[in-house]
Amino acid sequence: MKRRLFTVVLGFLIVISYSLSSTPSAFARKIPLRDFFKNPERTAYELSPDGKYYAFLAPYEKRLNIFVVARSGGEPIRLTNETSRDIAGYWWKGNDRLLFMRDNNGDENYHLYSVSRDGKAITDLTPFDSTTVQVVDGMIDHDNEILIATNQRDHEIFDVYHLDLTTNKLRLVAQNPGNISGWVTDHNGNLRVATTTDGVNTSLLYRDNETDTFRTIITTDFKENLSPLFFTFDNKNLYCSSNLGRDKSAIVIIDPRTGKELSVVYENSEVDVSDLNYSHKRKVLTFADYETDKVHNYYLDPETEAMHKKLEAKLPGYEVVVTSYDRNEDLFIVRNYNDRSVGSIYLYDANADKLTKVSDIRPWLHEAELAEMKPITFTSRDGLVLHGYLTLPKGSNGKHLPIIVNPHGGPWARDSWGYDPEVQLFANRGYGVLQINFRGSTGYGKKFWEASFHQWGKTMQNDISDGVQWLIQQGIADPKRIAIYGGSYGGYATLAGVAFTPDLYSCAIDYCGVANLFTFMKTIPPYWKPYLDMFHEMVGDPKKDSVLLAEASPVLHADQIKVPMLVLQGKNDPRVNINESNQMVDALKARGIDVTYIVKDNEGHGFHDEENRFDAYEAMESFLEKHLPVD
Repeated sequence: MKRRLFTVVLGFLIVISYSLSSTPSAFARKIPLRDFFKNPERTAYELSPDGKYYAFLAPYEKRLNIFVVARSGGEPIRLTNETSRDIAGYWWKGNDRLLFMRDNNGDENYHLYSVSRDGKAITDLTPFDSTTVQVVDGMIDHDNEILIATNQRDHEIFDVYHLDLTTNKLRLVAQNPGNISGWVTDHNGNLRVATTTDGVNTSLLYRDNETDTFRTIITTDFKENLSPLFFTFDNKNLYCSSNLGRDKSAIVIIDPRTGKELSVVYENSEVDVSDLNYSHKRKVLTFADYETDKVHNYYLDPETEAMHKKLEAKLPGYEVVVTSYDRNEDLFIVRNYNDRSVGSIYLYDANADKLTKVSDIRPWLHEAELAEMKPITFTSRDGLVLHGYLTLPKGSNGKHLPIIVNPHGGPWARDSWGYDPEVQLFANRGYGVLQINFRGSTGYGKKFWEASFHQWGKTMQNDISDGVQWLIQQGIADPKRIAIYGGSYGGYATLAGVAFTPDLYSCAIDYCGVANLFTFMKTIPPYWKPYLDMFHEMVGDPKKDSVLLAEASPVLHADQIKVPMLVLQGKNDPRVNINESNQMVDALKARGIDVTYIVKDNEGHGFHDEENRFDAYEAMESFLEKHLPVD
C-alpha cells in the first residue's frame, strides 16, 4: 500500500549558524560551462554476475551507449548504437546478455531491449506503440526470465507478464482489474502481493500462492503509508516502510495474512526511513538508509558494516556507495563522491581487501576549484523548522551576494547534499545558491508532508520567500540581486514567486513549470489518471476548489509579473504539457515583458540530449549575466 505521492516529479537544523569560510585567494577560475554538462567520460559501471566483465555507459556520437570490457583487460566493445537518445538505464541479465531501456525524444514511453555481450544482437522486447514498461522482478537467479509490467492493453493500467528471453515471448501472469498500482513478488519470483488505489484509498492485497485469489488485508487513505519492500527470507512475512500509527515512516515486519505489524526493524526520530538493503547470497539484512543533512546508513549486519568502514578509511573525505557486485558478493563496484566531486569508480576485492581505481567519471573537473554545499536551517513565519542547503562562491566573503533561489521539483521530493552541476556552475559564476526543502518535501514525516496540501503558491511559496528573507537578514544576499530558477514544480514555484511576490526577485528562469493548474490536470499522462483524485485532495479539485486553483495559477496573475524571464520547455513533455509554457509566454508578451522562450522539439520533461543541455545553460548564463550582475 505504497503511498503514491502522485510523483509528478515535474523532473525533475535547531537553527545553526552558517559558516562563512572563505579563502584568501580570489574567485575560482572560470570553468568552461560545457565542462559541467557534457556527458561523463565513463559512468554507471556494472559487474557481470561472474565478475569477469565491466559494463559501463560512455559517449558515442554524443549519446550515452553501453560498452563492455573484460576485467582482465583489453579494448572495450560498444554494444549499442544509439544516436538520438541516451540509454536511460541498463543491467546485466546473466553473463552473456544485458537489458536496457530507452524512450523516444522524451515521451517517457520506455521500451525494454536486450543486447548480447558481443553486441551482435539487439532486440526490442516490448515493441508496442505508446506504451511504457516497468520491471516487476529482475529474477536474478534465472538468466532467461524476467517479470515486467506494461500498459499495452490499457494505457492507464499495467498488467504483469513473464518474459522468456530465449524466445522473447510474453506470457500474461496477472491482468490488472483496473485499480492495482503495484506488485510484489516473493524470493522465488511468485506474484503474491498487490497494492490498489481508488485515487484516494489504498489497499494491500495478498495471496499465499499464484493459484489463489488476491484478498484485501488492510485499507487506508493515501495519507498513510504501508509500502511493501520485499518478503522475509522464508517468504512468510513482509518488510515494509510504514507510518501507520506514527509520524515518521519506519522499517517494520508485517504479517501479510492479517496486516498486523509484528516488529520494528529500524526507525529514526528525525526523518522517514523507507529503504532497506539485503544480501541476496547470504540472505541477511545489511542496512537501512535515511537522510538528514546527508544520507546515512544504519547497519544491520556486522560484515557489511565492517566492509563499509574499510572503504571509508581508504577514501577519506568522501561518501562511499556500493553500486554493483558479482553473484558471489566478493567483488564490488564502489563510487565515492562529495559536494565538490562526482567521484570515481573503484573495484573492491573483499577477499584481498584491495581497492583499485577503475575510472574517473568527469576527470576534467577539479574539486579544489568547486564550492562547498552546506546544510542550513531557518524557521518559517508560522514557526515551521525548514532545512536546506547554501552554496557560496569559492573565495567570496559571503556577504551582499547575488543569489539564485533554486526550488526543487516534485514537489513531493527533496534537495540533497552532494555534487550538483547546476549549483556548481552558478557558484563558479559568482552567485550564491539557496535550496530549500519547503513543506511537503519528502523524508520529514507525515505532518510535514500534509502541511503542503492545498498550499501550492501559498505557505509552500512562503517557505521559499522566508528563506530569501533569512539570507537578507544574515547579510548574505543583496536584496536587489535575487533571482529564482527551478524546473518542474520548481518551475511552478518560479512562476509563483514572480507573480505573487513580484518585488522579491530581479529576474526568473522557468524550466518546464506548471502555469495553469486547471489545464495541467487535464493533460497528465494516462497512467497517472488513477491518482487524479489523490492529486485533487493534495492540490485542489478543479470544481470544488476552483477559487483556490485560480488563486494559485501564475498565468492568471501574469499582470503582476514585471521582471525579465527565460522559459525553457520540451515539446514532447508528457508531464507538463507545452501548453503550460505557451500560455505563460503569450501572457507575458502581451504585456510587453522581456521574455526569452526556448523550445526543443526532441525533448520531454527537461533537456537530456547533450547539445540541448548546452543550449539551455548557455542561455541561462547569458540571461543571468544581463539581469543578475556580479560585482
